[in-house]
Amino acid sequence: QVQLVESGGGLVQPGGSLRLSCAASITIFSIYGMRWYRQAPGKQRELVAIITSGGITNYADSVKGRFTISRDNAKNTVYLKMNSLKPEDTAVYICNAFYGAQQFWGQGTQVTVSS
Repeated sequence: QVQLVESGGGLVQPGGSLRLSCAASITIFSIYGMRWYRQAPGKQRELVAIITSGGITNYADSVKGRFTISRDNAKNTVYLKMNSLKPEDTAVYICNAFYGAQQFWGQGTQVTVSS
C-alpha cells in the first residue's frame, strides 16, 4: 500500500517561512516524479511545484523565487521550502507522486498565512 504523508504545515505570519515534507512509502522512490499542489477554500486545485526523477524543477508563476522543491531519495522524501509567505498562499498543500500512469496522493497539510 503506497502512502504519502505530509507534515510541516501550520500558522505563520506574512513574510515568514515554512518547510513542508512528504514522506513516501514507495518502492524505488527515485523513479517517481513528485509534485506539490495546493487547494484554497472555494478554489480549484493548483499545481505549485514539480520535481522530476532526474531533479528538474518547475514552479507556478505565483511562487517562483519564493518556493523551492527538493527531494532526498535516500529518505524517500520530497520537500517544499516556502519563503516570503503571503496570505494568498493559505491553502491545504498536497503531495503527489507519479510514474507513467500511476499516481498517488497524500492527505494534505494546512498552511495558514495570517497576522
